[in-house]
Amino acid sequence: MPLLLEIVTPEKLAYSDTVDAVTLPGAEGELGVLPRHAPLVTTLGVGELRIRKAGQVETFAIAGGFLQVRPDKVVVMAEMADMAAEIDVERAAEARREAERALEGGFHEGADLTQARAALAVALLRQRVALRHREGPRHRG
Repeated sequence: MPLLLEIVTPEKLAYSDTVDAVTLPGAEGELGVLPRHAPLVTTLGVGELRIRKAGQVETFAIAGGFLQVRPDKVVVMAEMADMAAEIDVERAAEARREAERALEGGFHEGADLTQARAALAVALLRQRVALRHREGPRHRG
């Protein structure tokens, strides 16, 4: 029984295809989903989403949102989802440096500090996922 995976962001449908399995960051830890999984709705964390299909692994950097699992379909509604192959490593490194400068800049109000920390987490995630992808094929389960 195939498992349809859809990854949706506020801007676009980032991915839609049948897959063998998907592993993603839930708010409480990593989740693995296979066909015929029990229905589930949960929040997403920040991390790496891995898609297994026909012996290949495709990776996305995702942040925030919700996950809906049905026996034949998985819908990821993420605030951000970037395919590893499409992440610009230099741009991610610059975003990381900017976020670090913002955090080092001195006194922050609560909301500003939260935003700066979130920006740093996303920049680090994009950089890590892009660099792993560029390392080349290897076994990632």
